[in-house]
Amino acid sequence: MSGTVLVAGIGNVFLGDDGFGVETVRALTRRVLPADVEVLDIGVRGVHLAYQLLDGYDTLILVDATARGEAPGTLYVIEHADTGADDLEVAVIDGHRMTPDAVLALLNTLCAGTGAEPPRRTLVVGCEPACVEERVGLSPPVSAAVPEAVRLIEQMLCGERRTPPGGDGVPVHGPGVPHL
Repeated sequence: MSGTVLVAGIGNVFLGDDGFGVETVRALTRRVLPADVEVLDIGVRGVHLAYQLLDGYDTLILVDATARGEAPGTLYVIEHADTGADDLEVAVIDGHRMTPDAVLALLNTLCAGTGAEPPRRTLVVGCEPACVEERVGLSPPVSAAVPEAVRLIEQMLCGERRTPPGGDGVPVHGPGVPHL
């Protein structure tokens, strides 16, 4: 791995399984990680994340609830494809509904205005939610996925680099993780 890495947990802890990213990075902060890795609980502060990324990171790993139609608790690793200049037109700021795509669109707008560079690579470690209704706490299958997500992120950060079964958004069921 080269360059600095930001691991950002995003989501709303008051919407059940939407708090997956926040809970996962909380668990990750109790682990020993390489010195060039920064872990942040972003929660619903998407605008803050966009400005944080202006500090310059080589890799961004977003941790979030990600509904893709599999069983609740299924983990995914998704490589974000940069859509380019089109993002400049959709960078609408809504402090309460900043999806990862909206954050990255805002980042592209900020980079265009400041000359900063966005991360070279953006990955999403996602978990299939069971319930994203108003409530505090994760459902049992998503709660059980948190330690596995922590192990997966540690593998990504600490060099166990294999061809990813989940790099294109396919559910992660094996030991493979993306190259950083």
